[in-house]
Amino acid sequence: MALSEAIPGVILAGGLSSRMGQDKTRIRLGGAALIDRAARRLRPQVSSVAVNANGPVLFERGEEFPVFADLDAARAGPLGGVLAALDHVRRHHPEASHVATVPTDSPFFPTDLVSRLGKVIDTPDRIAVAHSASGLHPVFALWPVALADDLGAWLSGGGALRVRSYLERHQAREITFPLIETARGEFDPFFNINTPDDLDKAENWLWVLER
Repeated sequence: MALSEAIPGVILAGGLSSRMGQDKTRIRLGGAALIDRAARRLRPQVSSVAVNANGPVLFERGEEFPVFADLDAARAGPLGGVLAALDHVRRHHPEASHVATVPTDSPFFPTDLVSRLGKVIDTPDRIAVAHSASGLHPVFALWPVALADDLGAWLSGGGALRVRSYLERHQAREITFPLIETARGEFDPFFNINTPDDLDKAENWLWVLER
């Protein structure tokens, strides 16, 4: 079996949030912090939840998750977070073949994300990544723990920091998720909050999607 029965999940919260002007994990949408929304959405899909963060993280409702920083203080973008996630899972969940990653800033991601990605895992080193009408979503993915050393060597050896470059190298399988049909029209479940304007749009969509 290429995919282990238990799949840990990691929320990647190590970005600088430069376009937002503040730590995205602390931003509230509909009264709940984005980090809390990501955790609530991911938890039913995985065996455990942990957070990759390089600074203070706010947890709502007093919930506690393991929090770990990037392995390299110089930071290597999202791939640095993925490497830290692989290292965390290898040490704390040795039975797991893969780890599921999601970012903090896409609060409406599919509730069947992990199960659908898992269906295309056919080898222990297969990466599965989400895709939608808006394009590829590189950090919504299942990453093989077996690639931890390979990714570490890629980053330390000066490999491209773009997640897409690493995905292309390993011929990752892309899974296309449909748009959501709503009373206001079609909505991409991977809608991403990068700016204050995006946050306003998310607030406007929230009542349509969660009522």
